[in-house]
Amino acid sequence: MRWSLEHFIKDEVASESQLHRAIQVSYLFLMHAPNRYVPHFIALSAMPPFVQGNDTFLNSARLSSVFAFPLSGWALFLLRWADFEHRYFAKMEFTGVVKGMKDFYWDIRPKPEYGTLELRVCDTQLAVERAAALACYLQALCKYLLERHEPDPAEDEYVVYNYNRLQACRFGLDGTLVHPKSYEQITFCENILTRIRRIQPHADALDCAPALEHIYRTAHEGSDASYLRREHVERGSLEGPVDSALHQFRDSKPLHFPA
Repeated sequence: MRWSLEHFIKDEVASESQLHRAIQVSYLFLMHAPNRYVPHFIALSAMPPFVQGNDTFLNSARLSSVFAFPLSGWALFLLRWADFEHRYFAKMEFTGVVKGMKDFYWDIRPKPEYGTLELRVCDTQLAVERAAALACYLQALCKYLLERHEPDPAEDEYVVYNYNRLQACRFGLDGTLVHPKSYEQITFCENILTRIRRIQPHADALDCAPALEHIYRTAHEGSDASYLRREHVERGSLEGPVDSALHQFRDSKPLHFPA
C-alpha cells in the first residue's frame, strides 16, 4: 500500500505540519471530542493556496489531496481502546490493508508509541511563532475538553464534519461552520474568538496565554494563505509571495512565555 500511494504521499507531505498532544488518559475520547474544532486548525494554519503556480481558489490546497487516501477523514467512532484494538485494528490488520497506525490517514490519529494524539490537518507555517501558537491552542483546548465542559462526543456530530472541513479548506476564516449539535451557522473567525474566551483560564493555567493572543490576532488578520494572496496581487507574479514567504520564515521569532 505504501508503494501504491507514493504519488499522493509526495504531494501531501510537501507542506504538512503535525501537532502531537501527549495523552495519559481518555485516549479515544480526545480523538473524537475535538472533532468540531478540527476546522479551526485548518482555517488558522491555511498556507498554500497555489499549486504548480496557479491559484486553486482554496485556502488550504494540500488537504484536498488527502481525500485520495482510502483511510482519511475521521476515525471509526469507538471510545474504548479495547474495542479499537480488537474489534477494528486487528480486523484491518488481518485484511492486509494496514500494517500499522501509520497507514491510517485520519485527521486525528493515535500515536501509541509516542503516547500522543496527532492532529494532521495543519499546513506548514511561515513563522515558528504561528506553529507554536497552534500547538498551545490545541493543548489548552484539550485541557478544556478533558474537564468535561462540553457534552461528550457523539457519532452524529460527524454528519456535518466534511462540510465544515471543506468550508475551512475553501474559505478559511471566512468560511461558515455548522455546529454539530445546535446546527447554528457561524463564521470560523467568530467561533474561534468565542472559543478563545472560554478556554482562556486553561491557557493561563498552562502558561500559554501569549499563544492565544497570537491566535486572536490571526483570526482577525488572516492566515498565511491570505497573506500570500495579497503579496501575489501586489507584486503581480508568483515570485512575490515566494520571496515574502522566505523573508517571513527567516525573520520569525519564538513566542515568549512567562518564566
